[in-house]
Amino acid sequence: MVPTMGALHAGHVSLIRLARDHAGPDGEVAVSIFVNPLQFEPGSDFSRYPRPEKADDEVCGAERVDLLFRPLPNEMYAEDRSTFVEETSLSERLCGASRPGHFRGVCTVVAKLFNIVEPDMAVFGEKDFQQLAIIRKMVADLNFPVKIIAEPTVREPSGLALSSRNQYLSEEERAQAPIIRQALLDAHSKSQRLGTAALKTLVTKRISSAPLARIDYIEVVDAETLKSPTKTTRQRLIAVAVFFGKTRLIDNILLN
Repeated sequence: MVPTMGALHAGHVSLIRLARDHAGPDGEVAVSIFVNPLQFEPGSDFSRYPRPEKADDEVCGAERVDLLFRPLPNEMYAEDRSTFVEETSLSERLCGASRPGHFRGVCTVVAKLFNIVEPDMAVFGEKDFQQLAIIRKMVADLNFPVKIIAEPTVREPSGLALSSRNQYLSEEERAQAPIIRQALLDAHSKSQRLGTAALKTLVTKRISSAPLARIDYIEVVDAETLKSPTKTTRQRLIAVAVFFGKTRLIDNILLN
């Protein structure tokens, strides 16, 4: 299964193809398309989030998707709903701090999709690294019989991570947005000799050099706990969220 919110692009196609590889010749691939209202905080872009149904149908058809599941909000959520799924450790920082309630909405909808579709495996992209970690934790903690598969971030030629929200960018914003990836790569090349604070400063200064960039957060964390690195940290993660205009872009890079 490939859970999505639609507006399918080359990154989603990569997820679908990875799902097909894992399903094998006798398996089936399901794609869900649901713009989940529970994961949009008040004042966000829920109402204007792109919903190109015909184009999404064509992508799924071209990739030979066996099941396209596109429920309506009133089919997924009863008016008197009072039950939610919430992870309370990995979701405390990064996007969880910037978007209160976001990951409760993510966990709730993914749990429901798993119960409805009953996949053996589900594929998620590493661009949403925190989401991937939280879903893995939910699956482990609640004993979902679903194997979670990760797909590396798919990028535009400029290095900008593919996102359905990229279409919101103006021409000038799109020209400046690749600074995110450039800053992360610069930090990666210097990570063996720079500490956590210095890496954060480096990325902050590099991204801030783009006139239209407005930083939401830049954090260097333990890749497993998503908390501050310690002496026992095996791998660090630099995670960023940056606004260009009203468009919020996220990206990350792992440091060995």
